[in-house]
Amino acid sequence: MAFNPFKKMLGQDEEFSPDFIEIDLEQEKSDSKVLIKTFNLKVYEDISPVLNALREGYTIAVIDIRTLKSKDVIELKRAISKIKKTVEALEGKIAGFGENTIIATPSKVFDIQKGVTEAPRSRSEEIERF
Repeated sequence: MAFNPFKKMLGQDEEFSPDFIEIDLEQEKSDSKVLIKTFNLKVYEDISPVLNALREGYTIAVIDIRTLKSKDVIELKRAISKIKKTVEALEGKIAGFGENTIIATPSKVFDIQKGVTEAPRSRSEEIERF
């Protein structure tokens, strides 16, 4: 530890005092969890909680745009544009699902896959087909 020579010069023992806490600022939580949270856009101002959650970096936002879409399409485009710019700045991902749902993710999420994918078949299932 960097302060050991100074402690020896002052005559203090090398034991940690209760006042001393060593903090590693470079270490990120490795066991951090990602939260999936739903949001409903009724007006443009409803994007604030979405953006705040995304900026924290631990939330996947599932956003229902149905209400705003039926009220004001121009405001909806503004809201989606703002969310998209924020997600891109955070190096996250954004995708639309269906006509009324948008999913925005933090950078921790590798990719968003759309559509139904087939489960891999076992070798015995492939043989039975023929």
